[in-house]
Amino acid sequence: MIIDPKDVLENTGSNYPQQFKSVVYGRVKKRLGNAAGLKNFGVNLVRLAPGSCSAIRHWHTRQDEFIYVLEGEVTLVTNSGEQVLKLGIAAGFPAGEADGHHLVNRTDSDVVYLEIGDRTDGDSANYPDDDLIAKASGNGWIFTHKNGEIYEE
Repeated sequence: MIIDPKDVLENTGSNYPQQFKSVVYGRVKKRLGNAAGLKNFGVNLVRLAPGSCSAIRHWHTRQDEFIYVLEGEVTLVTNSGEQVLKLGIAAGFPAGEADGHHLVNRTDSDVVYLEIGDRTDGDSANYPDDDLIAKASGNGWIFTHKNGEIYEE
């Protein structure tokens, strides 16, 4: 199926528990994979405003992730530290590797990148810097504290 990203609705929301939503304020996603009818993996065109983050620093137990920078410069934060990624640079995050990662826009301009990830059943996301775990369910992500208690909205 052919799609024009201009025609894909923007998603500015987050399904994180309320106290974490401000981290991704300024993140805008266009779910290109969904618009194309893809079922096994997702492709998002993401725009990060200055000061925004792609996500809370995390890693997945069963899902691979991949990003490719299309515009601007963004800082990749991992367990190893920080690295600036520029136009044309890509990074991959294999499932099951406990290397928390996220992107931070520390510039004065928007950053645009492609975000690609699979949709493997039984995935969970671990957030090493926060009291947060996400478990995939048929209805989206379920967020809990590390002790298993569910976050209440």
